Amino acid sequence: MATATATKNARAIGVARAEVNKLVMYEWVALDKRGKRMKGEMQAKNAALVKAELRRQGMNPQTVRERAKPLFGASGSSVKPRDVAIFSRQIATMMASGVPMVQAFDIIANGQKNVRFKNMLNDVKNGIEGGASLHEALAQYPVQFDELYRNLVHAGESAGVLDTVLDTVATYKERMESIKSKIKKALFYPIMVLVVALLVSMILLLFVVPVFQQTFAEAKAELPAPTQFVVAASKFMQSYWWVVIGSIVGSVAALIFFKKRSQKFAHFLDRVSLRIPVIGDLLHKSAIARFARTLGVTFHAGVPLVEALDAVAGATGSIVYGEAVKQMRDDIAVGHQLQLSMRQTNLFPNMVVQMTAIGEESGSLDSMLFKVAEFYEEEVNTAVDTLSSLLEPFIMIILGVLVGGMVISLYLPIFKLAGTV
Repeated sequence: MATATATKNARAIGVARAEVNKLVMYEWVALDKRGKRMKGEMQAKNAALVKAELRRQGMNPQTVRERAKPLFGASGSSVKPRDVAIFSRQIATMMASGVPMVQAFDIIANGQKNVRFKNMLNDVKNGIEGGASLHEALAQYPVQFDELYRNLVHAGESAGVLDTVLDTVATYKERMESIKSKIKKALFYPIMVLVVALLVSMILLLFVVPVFQQTFAEAKAELPAPTQFVVAASKFMQSYWWVVIGSIVGSVAALIFFKKRSQKFAHFLDRVSLRIPVIGDLLHKSAIARFARTLGVTFHAGVPLVEALDAVAGATGSIVYGEAVKQMRDDIAVGHQLQLSMRQTNLFPNMVVQMTAIGEESGSLDSMLFKVAEFYEEEVNTAVDTLSSLLEPFIMIILGVLVGGMVISLYLPIFKLAGTV
């Protein structure tokens, strides 16, 4: 019976989605009863239906035309997690105010500038109108609304507190994105500086050093060892620049390819990154903060602990922590306590384990996990500031060695010639 119902719902979602895909967005201009010029947009199968609807609303259609597609495709920009967080906050606020769900989707979709996200919301709305629940309708887009999101929505629907759960989900999404953006910000600056330093070095070797080399040859000057090294590097770059660039691009591409295709290689890279001084500490704290926040939200929403851990495994942002969470899930499934399973992984600090144990014993596990999350989110903020201050002298050393060393080596023969005059 349950299987038949699920199949029926899935079929209804598919039919509704097929119907909405047949609709076309039209731009219209009409005069109202006072002769005032009005304009807007409307989805319909053809222009005649748009005109009929406008007349039904008491307006006199002037022009109705299909909306022009964007120059670079009609799909719109990608849907970002921040968009999903804002959507969750909007629909939670509307539902808490008593706005029906379908009408809330209409309002939010019409206010979207991102065409792709607007179409997604319309698809979900049509699925709901076709008889599907919200979490079933969201399953059409598993990338944007992942398993964790859908599980939380399902729990909220079952408990009759969907607006509260959606508000919690919005807060959760905002906090997770905040952590991600801070880590990216901390790592982006040094990486970009190093890339610029490499580009400047290549330009010097390809275009500047040959000029100095010709000057040294005309002066028949004896070149010091550093200058000889730079000249040799310049000759190599001029002859085999394509090999150098190809090697760099190929190495990056191979790294990305094997990380996506090989679980063992991805696990190795993740474990190595967790052991890098300063950066590794930041990644550890970020993973613990995500774990605690995600598990706290799911458990607070009423999702059973084993199912919650199954969803949490993919939300830690770390393969090592994700595998540890899966092992914890298996341990808890056979009757172990959460704090005992956490201790066996050797990844969680004693403070986190102890607070989890207190939460389990007092029946306030979600509250304790939220406190752990807040503590480690603040630790991530501090670690980001510390990383930035520590990387600045390191970056200056790299720039000094690469660019400054090259410039000095080029001027050494000039200083030597000036001394002999």
